[in-house]
Amino acid sequence: MGVEVKTNVIKRNGKEVSFDVSKIINAIKKANASVDRLHQMNDYQIQAVAEMIAQEVNEAPHAINVEDIQDMVETGIMEMRGYEVAQRYVRYRYKREITRKSNTTDNGILSLLEHINEEVKQENSNKNPVINSTQRDYMAGEVSKDLSRRVLLPEEIVQAHEAGIIHFHDTDYYAQKEHNCDLINLEDMLQNGTVISETMIEKPHSFSTACNVTTQIVAQVASNQYGGQSFTLAHLAPFVDISRQKIKKSVIEERQECGESMDEEIISRVVKRRLDEEIKKGIQTIQYQLITLMTCNGQAPFVTVFMYLDEVPEGRTREDLAMIIREVMVQRMQGVKNEKGVLITPAFPKLIYVLDEDNITEDAPYWYLTELAAKCTAKRMVPDYISAKIMRELKKGCVYPCMGCRSFLTVEDSQRNTDGSHKFYGRFNQGVVTINLVDVACSAEGDMERFWQILDERLELCHRALRCRHERLLGTISDVAPILWQNGALARLKKGETIDKLLFGGYSTISLGYAGLQEMCMRMMGKSHTDPDAKEFALSVMQCLNDKCAEWKAAENISYSVYGTPMESTTYKFSKCLQKRFGIIPGVTDKNYITNSYHVHVTEEIDAFSKLKFESDFQKLSPGGAISYVEVPNMQDNIPAVLTVMQFIYENIMYAELNTKSDYCECCGYGGEIKIVEDESGKLVWECPNCGNRDQDKMSVARRTCGYIGTQFWNQGRTQEIKDRVLHL
Repeated sequence: MGVEVKTNVIKRNGKEVSFDVSKIINAIKKANASVDRLHQMNDYQIQAVAEMIAQEVNEAPHAINVEDIQDMVETGIMEMRGYEVAQRYVRYRYKREITRKSNTTDNGILSLLEHINEEVKQENSNKNPVINSTQRDYMAGEVSKDLSRRVLLPEEIVQAHEAGIIHFHDTDYYAQKEHNCDLINLEDMLQNGTVISETMIEKPHSFSTACNVTTQIVAQVASNQYGGQSFTLAHLAPFVDISRQKIKKSVIEERQECGESMDEEIISRVVKRRLDEEIKKGIQTIQYQLITLMTCNGQAPFVTVFMYLDEVPEGRTREDLAMIIREVMVQRMQGVKNEKGVLITPAFPKLIYVLDEDNITEDAPYWYLTELAAKCTAKRMVPDYISAKIMRELKKGCVYPCMGCRSFLTVEDSQRNTDGSHKFYGRFNQGVVTINLVDVACSAEGDMERFWQILDERLELCHRALRCRHERLLGTISDVAPILWQNGALARLKKGETIDKLLFGGYSTISLGYAGLQEMCMRMMGKSHTDPDAKEFALSVMQCLNDKCAEWKAAENISYSVYGTPMESTTYKFSKCLQKRFGIIPGVTDKNYITNSYHVHVTEEIDAFSKLKFESDFQKLSPGGAISYVEVPNMQDNIPAVLTVMQFIYENIMYAELNTKSDYCECCGYGGEIKIVEDESGKLVWECPNCGNRDQDKMSVARRTCGYIGTQFWNQGRTQEIKDRVLHL
């Protein structure tokens, strides 16, 4: 063979292997030997087909699936006029496919156990695929995917998903009747008691106990769903004063017994010192337990902590909440020690800090917390920021957290608390299906009339897929997850009662995701959506998605909403599918990733403020959730610049974050940015620029990927996207 092939092949079990041309030659020879000599191909023809395929594989910008190579073999044989040989090859391939379909999970599971399934290994950057609990979850996921493909989902949905036309998220959890993400009603559970593992948990009598119970609730919730969850520190704030009064009573009793002075000032100082220590220990409990807890799906709970001062009344409770928020950020800024004793950046819990009138200017009473938040972001990549000002404009005057990294509940007038305020805690999301907008544009081939026709067809396909998600949850009894449905996290249903009423009327949402708005514009307009003409087209597409959701909601009483999908592994999958269907189109399909939601392309030169201002117009049209970001260098020595960005966020966009770096090389102690380089085979790998270390087990790398921080590395598509990012500041 004269062609040296560097591109890898992805087998059906997900294992990535080197291309072996001899397998092609052998397969053709087997088919060739089964036909009459008159119709057989000669050795030169077989060799020519093999060399042609080797060349085609070598020119591919990504690893090739084995099915793609088999398609090439069929085409190559036909081009050599080996029609009878091609017919035998197709027949043999079909028989093998039928055999595989009778049991599609064995190879996938076995490859998991042997740690060779590259696709699954890099599916989630916060799961370690080597440990038993993760493997157990992945094994169950393989079975669920198989059942979903063969039994539970309509063929048209499966085919569209596999072709990358849509993405039916989380098929590895679809067989079980689990929902996506939620806002934990921690207030109800702490104030009114709950049940965990059939054990009654009464209202805590101290802040530290409330923190401990909270971590147990989070772990239980995480083990009964597959998405993100959030809770607010405001629900813990009332327990500070409970501890204060308890400590004060104890101090007075101690001093009376010892005959010490009963001076009020002395007592207050002692009480404050002990209370500060209890707050510190309570927050330490939350941080360390949430990091070290392992849920049944093999990862730390995917949890977000919300920090919003105005969520509690002015006075003592707000001051107590400020104390909690300060302690959370102080401890997060310190980091946590890894197994080598080095302080590193943890992925969870994600933190969100709300910017409002009482903390956004230097003369505001809580400016000191905002300064601390800026320092924490510069060092540990969190917190992220919600502008209370912009959120009130977009959400009927409400300010509330997202569920996990970006999924937001809609404001529903039908969902109210007893005091008449809009209800958010206790509500949840049913699931997500994402439309590949780039595929719509490529399928339309630049024809605008055809684009809108295809978009309408694809949206209806997404609608049918979303109905599958909804109907899978219908009939679910509360007993499947008592912590969620019976004991207050999401509801207080009776045993044996179904969750059906929570699936209608706005109690829960269901999300129409979208991806690749930028590449869509490049294919249809020849311009990025940052160009004024293309921006108008992009906004009209976004409005179309919202109009469809409103139409479906009005007809079905189900709260559909538009959601800026946080693609992790899907960005690579969509890219590979686009390249297979449409080839390499410059500026459209020429990368191993497509752009998340409405974001400005990672390679596009734009300053931080222009980017946030531009993206704010699109964030308004993603009511089901979205987040914007700016890529920044190390900002630890330039906190005023971080604060300037935060103030700009407050005035211009609802939800945004600063992406910085937080790395460490265990081989040489280097604490700067670990770089992405190409190895000898062309694969992207991580390398310490100080000592050249490329062993991922001997380095700590934290990068923002989808609104949350990833620490377990990524697939080649996402790795290229990270490498391509330009700085905005």
